[in-house]
Amino acid sequence: MYGFINTCLKSLVVEKFGEDTWEALRARADVQDTFMTYQVYDDAITLRLLGEASKLLNMSDEAVLKLFGEYFFTFCKVSGYDRMLRTLGGSLMEFIENLDALHSYLALSYQEMKAPSFRVERREDGVMWLHYYSDRKGLCHIVPGIVQAVAKDFFNTEVEMEILNQSEEEEHTGKKEHVVFLVVEKKPSQRQRERPGASTQSKEKELDKEEIGKALNKMKEKYHGLSHCSVKRTHWDILRSVVKFGQGNLLCSFEPVYPERLWIDKKAFCNAFPFHIVFDEELKIKQAGVNIQKHVPGLQTLGIRIDEYFTITHPAVVFTISSIRKFINSQFVLKTRREMMPESWKTQPMLKLRGQMLWMGSIQCMVYLCSPQLRCLQELEERRMHIADIAQHDRTRDLILLNQQRLAEIELSNQLERKKEELRILSKNLEVEKKKTEVLLYAMLPEHVASLLKEGKRVETGDFKECTILFSDVVTFTNICAACEPIQIVHMLNSMYSRFDRITTVHDVYKVETIGDAYMVVGGVPIAVASHAERVANFALGMRMAARRVKNPVTGDPIQIRVGVHTGPVLAGVVGEKMPRYCLFGDTVNTASRMESHGVPGKIHLSPTANRALQNKGFEIVERGAINVKGKGKMITYFLVQNLHATEDDIMGWPPSTNGGDSNQSNDGSVGTSDQCKQSEQNNNEDQDHKTVIAMKYTDSECISAGGHTPSGKEINRSKCNKSPESTAISGGEDGAKSGLDLNNEEPLSKENVKSNFCTIM
Repeated sequence: MYGFINTCLKSLVVEKFGEDTWEALRARADVQDTFMTYQVYDDAITLRLLGEASKLLNMSDEAVLKLFGEYFFTFCKVSGYDRMLRTLGGSLMEFIENLDALHSYLALSYQEMKAPSFRVERREDGVMWLHYYSDRKGLCHIVPGIVQAVAKDFFNTEVEMEILNQSEEEEHTGKKEHVVFLVVEKKPSQRQRERPGASTQSKEKELDKEEIGKALNKMKEKYHGLSHCSVKRTHWDILRSVVKFGQGNLLCSFEPVYPERLWIDKKAFCNAFPFHIVFDEELKIKQAGVNIQKHVPGLQTLGIRIDEYFTITHPAVVFTISSIRKFINSQFVLKTRREMMPESWKTQPMLKLRGQMLWMGSIQCMVYLCSPQLRCLQELEERRMHIADIAQHDRTRDLILLNQQRLAEIELSNQLERKKEELRILSKNLEVEKKKTEVLLYAMLPEHVASLLKEGKRVETGDFKECTILFSDVVTFTNICAACEPIQIVHMLNSMYSRFDRITTVHDVYKVETIGDAYMVVGGVPIAVASHAERVANFALGMRMAARRVKNPVTGDPIQIRVGVHTGPVLAGVVGEKMPRYCLFGDTVNTASRMESHGVPGKIHLSPTANRALQNKGFEIVERGAINVKGKGKMITYFLVQNLHATEDDIMGWPPSTNGGDSNQSNDGSVGTSDQCKQSEQNNNEDQDHKTVIAMKYTDSECISAGGHTPSGKEINRSKCNKSPESTAISGGEDGAKSGLDLNNEEPLSKENVKSNFCTIM
């Protein structure tokens, strides 16, 4: 079928059931998204779409086909065929009788179209039988949908249809489905009687008609009561005698006048109608036009049978008088038999004739008035014909020239459709690549920052009054590097950081940077949230759990990490143009780094402000005591032990485990567990980190998921702001360093005084 049919089906599903339904249907039927109007597609595609639509929409096959038939009529109207359809006939019967003629015309543009045939039979009791013939089986239920839509729209009538008989007929083109429909057309008066409670307006119209009828009757009585004088009748008198007053019109009372004999010479007739054939009931040719004799030389021998030289290609009936008379209102297409042509003509395309069959009962003969069926000038040349071979009065001459132009327009339309489809695919691929680029960009910078930079706008510095910063590093990392190959270090760090990155999504904290074995996150930046300390604390507990799953490449034992946490104010902004980085500035960065460097392996070291921020939040915290912190003097610090209310599954963002998250799921960092937990950990060690992330809920989670605000009050989207670039820089307070330079003195620092490239530790 042509793409026009599949496009109509797509439009029906999208309009009636939505775009998502079409996508689901297209996926189930395994077909493409768009179809080109003039391209021929396999019938199996359409049948698959109809079959899957029946299952998806939970409708019977008959209901889907009928719905498609109704919509197909509407789709044809909006596609530019409205006027063509309206002018087919003045009644439903005439409309159906001329459908074959319409299909014959459309075949000029849709050359591969295999249209069904229709034949209307009016029974003696006034009942209409509609005969439907098609090469495609199982699609007959489309017909009631089309016919009922046409009757309602064009003729303001309602039609009921039912199948009287359904069979297969063996024709010369193969098996054809033959379905006979009973068509009952309800008149407007019947519909009004069936509708309960006619409107007041319709009653008033009926009364008006009655009054007009009474007035007309009075005028008729006066007219007939006038005395008839033998005077010369005027033109108006003659007109009145033809057209009865108040009834019909001149055309309705017209009766043709036929001559006593045909005033035309035999030669003149054969020249005036160069393509015609007269044959009798036995199919013997009695007469033929001059040009048809020229292009089918065998017809010059009178008395030969027409079916020896021609086959009927449309409608698909056998070549007998009785079969032809059944389709007398259809256009007939005859094709010459190749074996009956001269030897030199057998290589060229065979001539096709299209025309009308007329039965002449008085002489028991059939006349076939026809013209060559040609689509373009190329086909005219291929058959060694010329425009001059076609009679002057035959509109086929104009049709060939006009269709030549139309075919050029169709080819241009096809090219435009192909380009449109190519652009659509390119646009779709571009959108995919754009999303990839955005994902990469949002992994390097916060989303709102990246959006501002893409728009060429300046990113304002954000002053965050309170946030929580975390630093971590691997214990004895230098020794591990000295004893291992570089690739082993890369694998170890990648395994560890991948787990850490996943946990940032669980608690919605912002990953700032990784340098070597150092990992830094911040809570409350770039979006200020009240639960920043809780989020970072839970993240720290998750880091410690995840680190136990990463093996030391030297000893094979789980690695140990040191974690330091501090809460305080920071200043955040974008630094640089060529490789812009989202940087944090302030003494809070330095202090958090000091907590990590002065920490204990396997422990989470808290500053006094971080401890205060976590008070009464459900965490178990123990005091470490007073220690001497470089650049800070003596400080009373603390160790975070565990979250008293959250399980390991909650902190790691896993689905609830089979043990129901009981006390065995400790998050205090202890090594000892029950045998059951050990076995479970061995089985799930490599699987859990790849499961779907379940975000942990906080009191302000809903606000964050809906969007947040920067300190300057600008709203931003939080959907992709939980990750940042590996190259983001951090500078810290008075001791901070950036690219090996002291921020205050701008002089190179010694290696001993620098922790990576973001803060001083000694």
